[in-house]
Amino acid sequence: MNKWKFGEPGMVQQAELVLRTLMNAGYEAYWVGGCVRDELMGRPIHDMDITTSAHPEEVVSLFERTVPTGIKHGTVTVLLDGYSFEVTTFRTESVYEQHRRPSSVSFVQDITEDLKRRDFTMNAIALSLDGRWVDPFGGMEDIERGIIRCVGDADERFKEDALRMLRGVRFASVFHFNLAKSTWRAIIQHREFMNDIAMERIRVEMEKMMAGPHPLRGLELLGRSRLLDLPKIGLSSANIDQSKVTMLDQLPADKPSIRWAMLLFAAGLKSDEALSLLKRWTFSNVKAKEISDILRMSEHIYTELPTLIEKPNKIALDELRLLWIRQLLTYDEGTIHNWLVFERTKSSEHDPFMKLILDQALEWNEHVTVKHVKDLAVTGKEVLQELSIPAGPWLGNLLQQLLFDVAAGQVPNDKQQLLEQAKRVMNKL
Repeated sequence: MNKWKFGEPGMVQQAELVLRTLMNAGYEAYWVGGCVRDELMGRPIHDMDITTSAHPEEVVSLFERTVPTGIKHGTVTVLLDGYSFEVTTFRTESVYEQHRRPSSVSFVQDITEDLKRRDFTMNAIALSLDGRWVDPFGGMEDIERGIIRCVGDADERFKEDALRMLRGVRFASVFHFNLAKSTWRAIIQHREFMNDIAMERIRVEMEKMMAGPHPLRGLELLGRSRLLDLPKIGLSSANIDQSKVTMLDQLPADKPSIRWAMLLFAAGLKSDEALSLLKRWTFSNVKAKEISDILRMSEHIYTELPTLIEKPNKIALDELRLLWIRQLLTYDEGTIHNWLVFERTKSSEHDPFMKLILDQALEWNEHVTVKHVKDLAVTGKEVLQELSIPAGPWLGNLLQQLLFDVAAGQVPNDKQQLLEQAKRVMNKL
């Protein structure tokens, strides 16, 4: 029995049961793809795919709970004890349509024929239940040498599915591997095929790369291959300021939004332009706003900083505090945190006023006791009763002003004093 070192024990146990069930029924079965590759590389394994000589309907008949994930192409998901395993029949693939997907598949009985259709040699390794490796294309050697190499002819692999070019760059980035010369030449030659790939699939690969340990290496390869320059992606590598983008690897991998913001900043995009591009890249509205708000907050602050240059230090410091409080009331806590990391990283020589903000921000935060209108000791209804004025848009503006006054420490969060402040504000209008 094979001893997995980097797979979660419960998942491995259930995966072994899937293989054993298939083999006891007279079929061949192997672990295959990413889990085998990651075990060889000493990386954590998050899922385990299985390939078998059993046809989909035969797989379904052997297990109580299955999902016909891609039964037309031979894939059935087997559910066992809270784990799910994609079980795919040995297959070959016919002509691909528009460099994206095979028009049909044919089931075969030879594991080597199945491995032959896969993208890269490191992903074309299978492992049996008794620990036997099936590696007909030298994937183990390529892993040892740190090489990303297409299975067979690179031109054919990329003509079949153009997304493999971006996957190759992503693997080279995440694993810090090199692309084989033949694979790199084929990427350069066939990069135009990427225009046939759905933007959603491209985004997913880019997100994995940007969340990896070496995104800068991936961007360098994308720039050299000019994959970024394609109309589908629309982010010219020539427009990226290399002195700014070099900070990418320094930013936390678990905060990819900050990395995206840094990339778009290095590309010279304003927040509105970034938001538009991210939506075109099929990011969700929430994620697109999360990224672009980091840039938007910087724009707000840098717009106001020049007005402080000629003021005495004491006045300037107080106005910086008020400027910061406006940001606290405008953006959510996540954006505030992301912006602080972003701004501290992107330059070692900040504007002196920006440096003051970064130095004082956490202390200023501690003195802000309210961040939302609902935190005020007075309600909109109570303000209306006190002022005896019909409700209108002015009320929301007034409550925001009261919120700022309390957050800035200019008025206590006391009902009566807030009502008095409301009168003073309205009398000035």
